[in-house]
Amino acid sequence: MSKILFVMTGVDHWTLADGTKHPTGFWAEEAVAPYEVFKAAGHEIVVATPDGVVPTVDKGSLAPEVNGGQERADKIAAALASITELHHPITLEDVDLDDYAAVFYPGGHGPMEDLAVDSTSGRILIDTLDSGKPLAVVCHAPAALLAAEKADGSNAFAGYRVAAFTNAEESQAGFADKAKWLLETRLVEAGVQVQVGEPWAPNVVVDRNLVTGQNPSSSAPLAVEVLKRLA
Repeated sequence: MSKILFVMTGVDHWTLADGTKHPTGFWAEEAVAPYEVFKAAGHEIVVATPDGVVPTVDKGSLAPEVNGGQERADKIAAALASITELHHPITLEDVDLDDYAAVFYPGGHGPMEDLAVDSTSGRILIDTLDSGKPLAVVCHAPAALLAAEKADGSNAFAGYRVAAFTNAEESQAGFADKAKWLLETRLVEAGVQVQVGEPWAPNVVVDRNLVTGQNPSSSAPLAVEVLKRLA
C-alpha cells in the first residue's frame, strides 16, 4: 500500500499572551486514531517535523478525563508508545510529495506555536492542495494553514470550508482568555470559511481534496474520509 505523511509540531510549549510557556505538543488521540485507521488499511506512515525533532505529546491528552476514563487513557498511551515512526521523523525540508498518497496534520496546541509560521510547512500544504491528493488537518492543526501564503500575500485556503477547533471550545478548555490569538478568529480573518459544529462533537468537513476535523473526536472519522479518497 501507499505512504501517508504525518506533518507534526516540533515544539513542547505554546507561548501565551502573558509570555508564559504552556507545556504542550501534539494531542495523543489525534495521532493515534488516524494512525490506527491508516495502518489497519495497510498504509505506511512517515512522520515529518520542523528540523526533524521527535514530536512531544501533550501530557494532558493522556489524562483519563479527556479520554473517557482510565481504561481508554491507558489504551491511548499504549498505542502511542507503539508508534515507532514518531521516534524517526524526517525534516520538513526533506519531504518529497511524490512519495505520498496523502498528507495529514494532527493537532494539539503545538502547531499554534511553530507550524502557524512555518513557511516550509506552508509550501507542503499548498503543494498538496494543488496536487489533488487528500490533505487532512484536525483540531488545532489548521493553524498551519495560516502559513500557506501565496505570492500575492493571500492565503491559499481562502474560500475553503474547514472545521477547526472553535473559539467556544477554546473558551471551555480554559485558554481563550490566555491565548495570543484564537484559531477560529485568525482563520476567518484569512478568508477561510470555518464551519462551526457543536463543541467536542465530531465534525468533519470536506471541500475538494481538503478534509478537516474540529476536535479530537473528529480525528477517527476524518481518517475514514481520507481512506475513501484513497480507495
